[in-house]
This record gives sequence, structure tokens and C-alpha cells, in this order.
Amino acid sequence: MKFQRLVFVFLFFTSLFLSLNVFSQQAYNTGLGLRGGYPSGITAKHFVSRSTAVEGILSFGGWGFGFTGLYQIHVPIADAPGFNWYYGGGAHIGFAKAASSNPFLKDKEQKFFLGVDGVFGAEYVFPDVPISISLDITPMISLLPEIFPWFNAGISVRYILK
Repeated sequence: MKFQRLVFVFLFFTSLFLSLNVFSQQAYNTGLGLRGGYPSGITAKHFVSRSTAVEGILSFGGWGFGFTGLYQIHVPIADAPGFNWYYGGGAHIGFAKAASSNPFLKDKEQKFFLGVDGVFGAEYVFPDVPISISLDITPMISLLPEIFPWFNAGISVRYILK
């Protein structure tokens, strides 16, 4: 009986949450810009529907280079025009030297990294200029070369290409 109740509650809230996404609207189709934080680099976001987007982050530096791909679901913030919060997930791949502060890796040499990422953030689209700004947290788990969790965050500024 408890299991059936749990399934019902889960399905109810999932249906309610997904119905909210139907009413969300993005203010643009594609945006290109820069991301600071980790990973930092070049970011591109493209909406594939009214409420879903894909984002690619190309990161590079003296430590190495990488690519992160994210699938995001955007939900408007009530009574705050231009604001959306979003969540989603994706993956990362790269060649990098591990940060010396990472307690999960014993070897700090250049390595191939592959893993999964989550994302949770908020975005604001300026009404009078073709600019968006977003702030997010991106927890991740690298699967190769070793399994280790990591926590990232960043801020992105994009020029909007309608």
C-alpha cells in the first residue's frame, strides 16, 4: 500500500511539474558568449523547444581542454519577466591535469576525463538589449580515469542571436 501511494504521489507531482513546462517560453533561440567559473570558456545555448535547450561549453587553458554538453529544462519564474530557472544534465570529456586540490585523484598528470554532469541555475534575458546572463551550479562525477565527484559553478554572458 505504501508503494502504491508513493507511486501516485510521484506521478502526481511529475504531471504537475511537466504541465508547468508547457507554459514556459524562452526569449531567444540561440545565444553565444563567455563563461567564467569552472568550466570557463566559450558557451553556446540553443533552444530546441519552448522549454528545453542544449548548451555546449568549450573550455581550455594551461591545464588542458574539454567539452561539456548539457540538456536543460527551463521554467519561468512567476512575476519576474525575463527570468527562468533551469535544471538538467549532460556529460563532459577532456584532456586535463587534475587540480592539486582534488582529494579524489592520486595522480595529477595530464589525463583523459569522461563523466556525467548535472546543472541547476537561473537565467535573465534583458528586455532591451540582446544579452542574457546566467548563473549555475554543475555537480559532476568523472567516470574516467577514476571515479570521483566534483562540484562546479559558473556565470555566463551570451549575445542573443534571435
